[in-house]
Amino acid sequence: MQLIGMLDSPYVRRTAIAMLLLGLRFEHRSLSVFRTFDAFSQINPVVKAPTLVCDDGTVLMDSTLILQYAQSLSPGRLLLPPSDPNLRRALRLIGLALAVCDKSVQAVYEQALRPEDKQHEPWLARVTTQLGTALLELEAELKKAPLSAQRDTIGLAGVSIGVAWTFVRQSVPERLPELSRLPTLVAYAQAVEQLPEFRAAPHGDGEVAPVDG
Repeated sequence: MQLIGMLDSPYVRRTAIAMLLLGLRFEHRSLSVFRTFDAFSQINPVVKAPTLVCDDGTVLMDSTLILQYAQSLSPGRLLLPPSDPNLRRALRLIGLALAVCDKSVQAVYEQALRPEDKQHEPWLARVTTQLGTALLELEAELKKAPLSAQRDTIGLAGVSIGVAWTFVRQSVPERLPELSRLPTLVAYAQAVEQLPEFRAAPHGDGEVAPVDG
């Protein structure tokens, strides 16, 4: 299998880390949807990251759908609880983490791709509010009940939260609420970033490395 996309995308990165946790072997190709558009389009004409090229050549896209397929290849390790109430909570946490990613990406695109005189400040203010609210909701959820930060028991919720926090800190730190309002979230994200699978797929323009340990 080949995973296509750059690790500075939270969607690519959460896919890579989750696949590593599932024990799956894959080749990572760090192609950009901007700088290497033509090369990416030769693999997936839609040019959407992440893209997964399956062993039979089938091209999948969207991190959630790719991970649904990846989970089917590794039934011995479940990244989502099989039933309620744990499943319901995990899905809520993932939804909040993906909202953080979505709103951060929207802010990045508005600020980085539009000329400064074309940027729409009311839109940025709205996105910032949504981003901050999602982060505060995650803080409240993590305070309410702890989440595993151990490599043998961390689930997709934990992966998504850690990746989302690192992405927003790296990409749009100016859009964050005061860090003093997010102590539990910050501590959790810092803990999971030390896991071998996170360290093997660091935020940035590099490629996934072999997992240590």
